[in-house]
Formats: sequence, C-alpha cells, structure tokens
Amino acid sequence: MPTHRKADLIGEIADLFAKSEVAILSDYRGISVAQVGQLRATLRPTGARFRVVKNTLTRIAAARAGLSGVDEILAGPTAVTFTGEDVGASARALRDALRTMPMLELKGAIVSGRLVPAEAARQLADLPGKSTLQAELAGAIQGPLTKFVGVLNDAISNLVYVLEARAEKVESAA
Repeated sequence: MPTHRKADLIGEIADLFAKSEVAILSDYRGISVAQVGQLRATLRPTGARFRVVKNTLTRIAAARAGLSGVDEILAGPTAVTFTGEDVGASARALRDALRTMPMLELKGAIVSGRLVPAEAARQLADLPGKSTLQAELAGAIQGPLTKFVGVLNDAISNLVYVLEARAEKVESAA
C-alpha cells in the first residue's frame, strides 16, 4: 500500500503525463545534484519540468494516465522531462544540456501517448518554435488572400477604365 506522499506523487506525475504533449525520458546516471539544478534552471523558462521519480511510481503514474509501453524504457535511473507549451523550445533546451552533460542519455519519449525511440526524441529539438509556426501559418494564409484581393482590385480597376472609356466615347460622339 503506497503512503500518502507516494500516492500524491503518483497523482502529480500522472497529471503531468496527461497534460504534457511530450515527455522525454533520460538516464541521469553520473549527473551531480548541482547539474540537475542547473538543468532544471535551463528548462524552466521553456515551461518544461525535469523530474526524477522512482521507476515503479513512474510506471503506476503512466498507467493512470493511460500510457502503455513505458515499461520498455524504465530500466535503470530514469528522469522524465515534461515539456511545456512549446515542445521545440523544451527539446532544444534539453539538447543543449546534453551537449554540456554527455553522461545524460536519452532513452526515448512519449509523444501524444505513443512511445518513440531516443533518435526520434532527439529530432524534437529540430521542430520550429511555436511563434515560428504561427508566423508561417499566418504567412501561408495571408499570401493567397493578398493575391485574391489583388485580382479583385484588378477586375474592379479594369471595369472602371472600361466605363471611363465608354463615357468619354459617348461624350465625344455627342
């Protein structure tokens, strides 16, 4: 029977699994407490949370969140990085930390409830940021609309020129 503290922790981790679009699992063996603190400070501005939780509690929390297949990568010391709203920024911050802490090793990730291998988790860092995607979407929508407005303006302008020419012709004939 889990203690109240463990039950609360399981509930918190299950909630993080449910709320996060992506959870990146890594082996943190060989990292000092100071480095973990530094990593958390690096991830905090992106909205990500780096949590070290016992594998048993992580398994239970994942099951409560409706995730399956997590058991495959929960071997050895495992930390979970729950991404913030901007998955790309969180993954880039973790990738940068991996460069300075080579002993931190990615095991895999859970993306939209599905387990992906470590290589796919590394590719998350290549995703453009949320603001970049929003700008690209706005540009993709704005471009065709601008062209459509231009076509309509040209049609109206041509009609005005034809009517002016007709009016001049009628005046000169009269």
